[in-house]
Amino acid sequence: MVNGVSDSPKILTGSQFGPSYVRKKMLRIGLISPYSLTIPGGVQAQVLGLARELRKMGHEARVLGPCDGPPPEPFVTPLGNSLPTAANGSIVPLAPDPSAALRTIRAINDEAFDVLHLHEPIAPGPTVTALLLRLAPMVGTFHAAGDIAWYGRLSKGVNWIADFLDARIAVSPQARELAHRYLGGEYEILFNGIESDLYLRSEIVRGKSKSVFFCGRYEPRKGLATLLEAFEKLADDIELWVASDGEGIGELKAKYANDKRISWLGRITDAEKIDRLAKCSVFCAPSLHSESFGIVVLEAMASGAPVVASALEGYRNVATHDVNGWLVEPGDVAGLAEGLAKIIDDQKLAERLQRAGLERAKELSMRQLAEIYVEIYHKVLERESFDPDHHPKSRVVRMFADRVLRRPEYS
Repeated sequence: MVNGVSDSPKILTGSQFGPSYVRKKMLRIGLISPYSLTIPGGVQAQVLGLARELRKMGHEARVLGPCDGPPPEPFVTPLGNSLPTAANGSIVPLAPDPSAALRTIRAINDEAFDVLHLHEPIAPGPTVTALLLRLAPMVGTFHAAGDIAWYGRLSKGVNWIADFLDARIAVSPQARELAHRYLGGEYEILFNGIESDLYLRSEIVRGKSKSVFFCGRYEPRKGLATLLEAFEKLADDIELWVASDGEGIGELKAKYANDKRISWLGRITDAEKIDRLAKCSVFCAPSLHSESFGIVVLEAMASGAPVVASALEGYRNVATHDVNGWLVEPGDVAGLAEGLAKIIDDQKLAERLQRAGLERAKELSMRQLAEIYVEIYHKVLERESFDPDHHPKSRVVRMFADRVLRRPEYS
């Protein structure tokens, strides 16, 4: 069992294809995000966190992606602004425009990466550009679950572009099901990772006031309306912190304007989110559907916060009821209220869930995830050394072969 699941990647134990491949101690790795890296999101956090861990391990990892402001890290190469795009009940910040494609091509060539790691490989924008360009071996990680518009479009005659991936990873069984339904192929499952050391705030005393914390973009599927209904049933001395913004949230704010126990925080920084996770009595994730992996649940566990969440398959990838979290049926207002009250009132239960949650976060560490991915990178590079034409070069690369800066050592 690796990374919490049984069907984990087959790690290299010596050469599989021949003696010509020599493992480098330091790899040049290009991680590509289709989503704006300056807008909070689960995929963006995973990409940046993985890059940080790879760099700690001595690899030269850079992240390429859209940015709607200054890059969030020195190792980020911005590819232009994003455009809000509807997907799976969300508005996601993609960059499908020609200028972003040109920046992607130039950045990939200039950096001469050993391997490319594409997150959401078929989302419109930089990852698709990289797939079509084919300048280096490519690993693809599929994050999404539910109904995603671009999967349906790609299934109509152009799903072949996914065949250019040298390895396909899904972050959950739900993500694998979606990708396989439209693209076919084989997928290894690797759960997301967490940088646990970033979330512990030992100097902060938890529960000075009784409080419930909700954090996430405002989308109906995230279940904030359900939480607000449940909160009405809780005692008057309990506070609710809502860190959320987005189109439509104004209606909820107006509806509950007279409830002074509710603090509407809007969009908050990662630092403030971590501080709130350290202070709250309980973290609540009341989503209704379409959660691929419970990264917000894992973040709360890593901070030591007790968790009440919907019993969605995506959240059950992380949490087990009455072991390291308290799970209720999606949309069950009474059940949610009961769970929140139970955790706040029963200190022994809360502490038991906290301890188990911290252990679960350790099991899904970003370092472990990075080590597994490094083995996968070496696996695809070894295959390239044995069979350089496994994926034929794109027409663009053949036309401008003299300008391509990547020169594999075996060539």
